[in-house]
Amino acid sequence: MKTTHIAMTMANTPSVPYFNWFAEEVAKYPELKFSFICLYHVKPIMIEEMKNFNCDCYWIKFDAKKRKKSMFFALLSFIKLYKKIKPDIVHSHLFDDSLPSLIAARLTGIKKRIITKQDTSFHYYYAPKWVWADKFNNFNATKIIAVSKEVSKFVIEKERAKEQKVTIIHHGIPFKYLCKSDDELKKELILKYKLSNKIVIGTIARYIEWKGYRYIIDAAIDIVKKHSNVVFLFISTGEQKEELEQLIKKNKLQQNIILTGWIDKKYIPSLYSLMNIYLHAANYEPFGFVIAEAMANKVPIVTTPTGAALDALEHKVNCYMTEYKNPQQITDGVLWLLESKENQNILTDNAYQKAIEMYQFETMFHNHLKLYKGI
Repeated sequence: MKTTHIAMTMANTPSVPYFNWFAEEVAKYPELKFSFICLYHVKPIMIEEMKNFNCDCYWIKFDAKKRKKSMFFALLSFIKLYKKIKPDIVHSHLFDDSLPSLIAARLTGIKKRIITKQDTSFHYYYAPKWVWADKFNNFNATKIIAVSKEVSKFVIEKERAKEQKVTIIHHGIPFKYLCKSDDELKKELILKYKLSNKIVIGTIARYIEWKGYRYIIDAAIDIVKKHSNVVFLFISTGEQKEELEQLIKKNKLQQNIILTGWIDKKYIPSLYSLMNIYLHAANYEPFGFVIAEAMANKVPIVTTPTGAALDALEHKVNCYMTEYKNPQQITDGVLWLLESKENQNILTDNAYQKAIEMYQFETMFHNHLKLYKGI
């Protein structure tokens, strides 16, 4: 039996949960071999994680703060590595791993090159001088995975990718892991963030401008006037942290908004179980795992129409949908849910059924297998 070898790459994170899910699932398929390549500034924990699945994992040192220099040395490292491990397919995910890995794959004669567009539009809106390189990645790839209809449209219309290259594959999540809260972890979180007898509104997203945190803060001003026991959990970290802290202080919301910083992934299912509402205010989201996770965990959702939300959710059917950058609609959505348990139940039941239909990990994995076999 001929084995198909897929090398998956990812930059700027030490651990990629769905790489672990891929590694676990691929054990069922002796005709497939996955290797994982991580671009990070220090030795990533992914290397140890992959040992548990008997998958090879390689580290290429990469400092995002020295992007151009790191890109050049990553390209050389990729060329050397691909000559050594000889993958049949190279599959990249973010811009910083895609640019050097796809060039290296072409130079080393790897004819099957896939890019999943996970950070699409960032350059277009925030660093337009790099848009040429997004287009170059699309040219270098033989197949392009769009993780939502919004991404597919953007890649074709704004980045001028060939339509026949583009396939939509939604991300998926393993319900068995991400819908399993732990009572002891819940107690720990309640104690740490003083959540006893509180209404918890959670957001899991990097502290960056396009995630829309400033509009949540504006909405919080009016929400806490009606519900003083509301606590907003901003779960993550990022470059906007100091700015958000200043906005929170300026509006005297220190008792109502908590910037948790980075939280270990083992706590995430328990966090969802503590939320009364999941709130997402992103201006643009290629996919947004958190939307699928909130749906699967039966948390009522207030969200902008982007990524997974745009593909799966409908206003007042399985979520409350708001316009972009609209604090008043965020306020209206949160209050509408808090004032009616019936509304919450209808939305969460409908969203859960949609999540089963669209966002199970097994569906995602098999759609990837179809693509790999098709090329």
